[in-house]
Order: sequence, then C-alpha cells, then structure tokens
Amino acid sequence: MFQNNAPFKLAITTNAPNADTVVWSVADSNGAIKAQGSFAVKAGTQTSTIPCTSTWSGYGALTATLRSNGGNLPNSGTRPMGIATFGVLPNLSSVIGTVTYAHQDQHRFGMQGFNGNIAALHDLGISWTIDDREQSAMEPNGPNTYTPSVSDLDPFYKANPDQMRIVRLDGIPAWDSKTGQFNDSYYAPSNLTEFQSFMAKVGTDTSQIRAATYPNQQKNYYQVTWEPSLGWADSDANFVAMYKAAYQGIHSTDPNAVVMGTANPFASNCQTCTTGYLQKFGALGLWNYIDAVSTHGYWNAGTYPSHPPELQDSDPDPANQANALDNQMTQLRSIMQAGKPNMKLFFTEAGVSYDPGMSYGPNVPSQNQLFAHAAVGVRAHIITLGGGAQTTTLFYGADYPGEVGYGSFFDLNDAQGAFGATNLSPKPEAMAFATMTRVLDGTNTLGRITGAPSGVFAYAFQQLGNGKVVTAAWAHSNAQWPTSGGVYSQTYSTSYSLQVDNPGTSGNVTKIDGYGNVSTVAYTNGQVALTVTEVPQYIVSANATVAKANSTVPLGYTGQ
Repeated sequence: MFQNNAPFKLAITTNAPNADTVVWSVADSNGAIKAQGSFAVKAGTQTSTIPCTSTWSGYGALTATLRSNGGNLPNSGTRPMGIATFGVLPNLSSVIGTVTYAHQDQHRFGMQGFNGNIAALHDLGISWTIDDREQSAMEPNGPNTYTPSVSDLDPFYKANPDQMRIVRLDGIPAWDSKTGQFNDSYYAPSNLTEFQSFMAKVGTDTSQIRAATYPNQQKNYYQVTWEPSLGWADSDANFVAMYKAAYQGIHSTDPNAVVMGTANPFASNCQTCTTGYLQKFGALGLWNYIDAVSTHGYWNAGTYPSHPPELQDSDPDPANQANALDNQMTQLRSIMQAGKPNMKLFFTEAGVSYDPGMSYGPNVPSQNQLFAHAAVGVRAHIITLGGGAQTTTLFYGADYPGEVGYGSFFDLNDAQGAFGATNLSPKPEAMAFATMTRVLDGTNTLGRITGAPSGVFAYAFQQLGNGKVVTAAWAHSNAQWPTSGGVYSQTYSTSYSLQVDNPGTSGNVTKIDGYGNVSTVAYTNGQVALTVTEVPQYIVSANATVAKANSTVPLGYTGQ
C-alpha cells in the first residue's frame, strides 16, 4: 500500500518467446479502468517498471498480457490469477482535520490478525489489538507460577504504544480444568479461589503496564469469555461464579478495570446470543460482575456477501427483521439498559467471508465478489458504531486456512492462507477499511438519521470536541443483491436528500467516497442531493444542531 500522491513503481516480469508488447491496465474496486498503457519487451525473461504517482485513492488491480503471445499474471497464494493488487491510502487531513483525544481509549477501531504487523495496523488506522493473559497462557503448568511484571509485555506493544490492549482472559489450563485438559472457558476452573488470585495478578500486571506504557489511557479492558455459547457445558451457577471470581480478582488490584462479557458470536435475537446470555445469567447476578458488554458482531450463521447485515430489514416477517444487524443493535442496547444503565459496548470481532461453497483457486474470488465483500464488510462496522458501540474490531488480517475469505488481504505465499502471513496484498475491503477508520475514528455517535427512505441507511457522527459532523450513507436493495450467490449490482443507486444545514441556507459540503476520494457538493435550502450506492460514502458538514435534531442517539450510549 502506498501513500497518496507519492511515487511508487509497478514491476512486471515477462518471458516472451519473441519480441512483443505488454498491454496493461489498473482497475479500481468497481472494475473501472483508472490507468492503462503498453510497452515493448524483448524475448526472454526481463522485468520492466512503470513509475506511478496517484492522486486517486483506493484499491488497484493490475492486469497485464502480451499482445501477440497472450499470457496472464499467475495466481499467488489466495490471490486469483490475472491480477496483482495494491492500494493507495487516502489523505484526508485537509478534510477531517486533526482530532484531539482527551484520552487514548476514545479511539474506535481494533483488529484481529495483525498483532505484530505495525505497518498494516497503521495503514488501516487501527488502535486496538487483543493481548493474551489467559490462565492457560500465563500458568500453563501449575498454580502460582505467574509473577506480574511490566517486563512481560510483548515487545510489540512496548515499541508501539499507540496500539492499546484488550486483555483476553478465556482459556483454562489442564491442571485447573474439570475435563483434565485445556478448555476455552467452557467449564469454570476447578479451583475458583486460585483463579481469582490469578486474576488479581493480571490486574496488577495490567495496571502497571498502563502506567508505564499508556499514561493517557483512561481504563483497562478485560474480556472474560470468548464465544462461550459454542461450548459451555458447566452449570449456570458456575458461569456466574467464574465471572465473579474474575471480576473480584481484577478489581482488587486494578481500580481502572473494565471487565467485559460475554462475547457470544452474535449480538442479539437468540438464546445463545450475547443478549440471551445477559438475560439468562443476568437473572443469576451476572450484571454485578461486568462493567461493560462485549460481543462479536455476526448477524447470522454465515456472514458473507450474499447475506448482508441489512438483508432481513425489509422482510415482512418480524422474526427476520429482528435478525438484521441494525435491529440487533437496538435490541442489545435495550437489554443492556434494562440490566445496567449506560454501559459501554465493545465489539471485539466482526468479519465477512466469501460466499458459501467457494474455495481459493485460480478463478476465486471474482472482481464482483471482492466488490461485494468490501461493501458488506464496511457497512457492518458502521452499523455497529452507529448503533452504539464504543469500539468495533475488524476481522481478519490476511486469509487463513479453514474459513474462506475472511481476510482483508490476500496471503501471497500460501494457497489456503496461513496465520501470521506477512507477504500480502490488499483486497478492496482493506482499502475501504482504511477510509472508514480515517473518517470515523475520533467521533462520537449521534445515531441513525431519522426519516431516510426505505432502503437508505444513514448514520451521523460528530468529531470529539464538538467538531465536524460526518454522515455515513448508503443504499441497499434486496432485488439487486442475490441471496444465493450470483452477480451483485455494482451500479445500483438511489437518490437521497440529506439535511446538512438550516432551511433556507445554501453552501457546500465535502463528500468522501468509500475509498477516500474527495469532492465538493453544493447544497440548497439546507439539503444536499446525494446519489447513494451499495458502498458507503461520507458527508462532512458543520451544523451539528441540525444533525442532532435529525438523528437518534442509541439508548444508553454516553459517548466515547
């Protein structure tokens, strides 16, 4: 990935049987040609370079062939044949300005899959990653073998204090497990007294690390369980007892602790979702042992392009409507407010795969699949933040084995992907993420815009310190978006008039497209006429009074 308006080179290697001409082009995420050309090559192996400077931002897919002898770019790892991809990062400083953070944990974006890859995290605008402090990681061989120390912080965090830690606590070692082997907190520990003592050590450790490395971070954040509904096999009482031990242990040594749970795969609308666990175990006292709610952000059993987060929202069946992610957010915040008012909410994982039945290979994924993958992935995170989450966590870094397409980057070495891959090239989703984080980090949520027509989704945010207003807007049409795979419309659009100022006024606002390209749009009578598509765009305006009057703050959300 390259900076906007900075020089870089495209290098193309050929092995022509005789003198020939390379015909090349670069297309964006929508398949539109952004640059093209040709150059002569001699017979045999040679590498030719094309000097580039791009004032356009986004995803680039390079294609090349020999005019006489054909040929194509080979597939590489999980990247299909025919393309080599790169990204140009948006430069939005002149539009967004500089946001002042009163404390570091006001940042809103985390990521899984890139722990240690600071270049990727910086390019994507990430401020949070997940760090291991499970009992199984710190005391694998027996009790009282872990001594808290600032020096046990991963050197990655020491070198990059802009990357904050969500402390992961799930994982019971064999010696403290009721099964006699490691379990991922699917049973309470055998010795809850020792477990509570261990958590006190984690609190000591984390508190000391914060003082030494994160002096401007207001709180420390701990997640006790990780998708417990996938395997919880102990009693209901023991679930609450495990949380009580963790909570009391951590709070005994860390006065700034925020203990979170329950991090089920889905936010709401089922008994095994986070809301189901909050209701079930809340009745047994769980509310007393969490300071905030964490959840993962999947909205059905398969989050992929053909099942976008808003898909059920226009379904006449109320049960299907409730499963749409925006409606899940409303339900989750409502149950949180009834259980313990004004709690903070953290999404610690959410991602989108390719459509079902796909396998990595020379022809997978298609350009159309990559377009849809990006559109759906970004929209889910905007809905999460717009619905009242403090933080949302992008999933995943690069493609990995076993689940096809969750990566926002291709792994160029491994045909099925690999955890920890470092030879990467971006998918459109990565570049859409890079724009979203630059635009929405450093904001408070104002909420969903009221009165938008059916099929139009718009959420308003305001920069910290009562700054600029940013409205994220897009359209979704079920008719243009096949539910069983197929070709997704890349041209569907609809008109939307957004109020950005007082009636009777005129002026200009700034529009940022989904990949960070900026334009100026005039408005009259306080309204700006937009053409919204399946890919979100962002409108930067100044009148916060109007934005607040036309949006609804999520229930219980009290700001960053």
